[in-house]
Amino acid sequence: MEFSSKLLEKAVNEMSQLPGIGKRTALRLVLHLLNQPEEQSIQLANALSQLRTDINFCKSCHNISDTELCEICSNPRRTTEIICVVEDIRDVMAIENTSSFKGLYHVLGGKISPMDGIGPTDLNIQSLVEKVKNGQVKELIFALGSTMEGDTTNFYIYKQIQDYDVETSTIARGISVGNELEYTDEITLGRSIVNRIPFETSLKS
Repeated sequence: MEFSSKLLEKAVNEMSQLPGIGKRTALRLVLHLLNQPEEQSIQLANALSQLRTDINFCKSCHNISDTELCEICSNPRRTTEIICVVEDIRDVMAIENTSSFKGLYHVLGGKISPMDGIGPTDLNIQSLVEKVKNGQVKELIFALGSTMEGDTTNFYIYKQIQDYDVETSTIARGISVGNELEYTDEITLGRSIVNRIPFETSLKS
């Protein structure tokens, strides 16, 4: 792709590094920004810059937050003894959209995947185990996608906390095997949370 401007080329190259954005789509987006009022582009640039410099991760659940403790963890109306274990913020948002869960979350930041060089120590697993050891949790809900990596991560955590007094459950298999939570419709996802099953039962299925 030939460019008449080095500045345009640089902007397109940076935009095309985003997931699912090829060079042609990146060019279309950059040209769209150029055709908008200058203030709009400046606001976008400032928002992205502030996102990188000012964003926090909740000290309790590791969710993305504007403050030290996220709005979910600091909400007195949430049930603190039930924790839903998810991969990332997209899963938190998907479950919250169902309005079917009133407990807290724990964001792992990924799934165990030896093929990708991701092991247990690369994830927020130890802080979850500490919550269980401290007696803060009565039930853990494993809500990772039904993939090999998700099942492996669930089982690893289960082995770490099985000697403690905590119930473990997993979302019902209304979620198709191989599916990610963020792509599941809200009704199906909501029912899978409400109709969760004991984790030990899922191991036998």
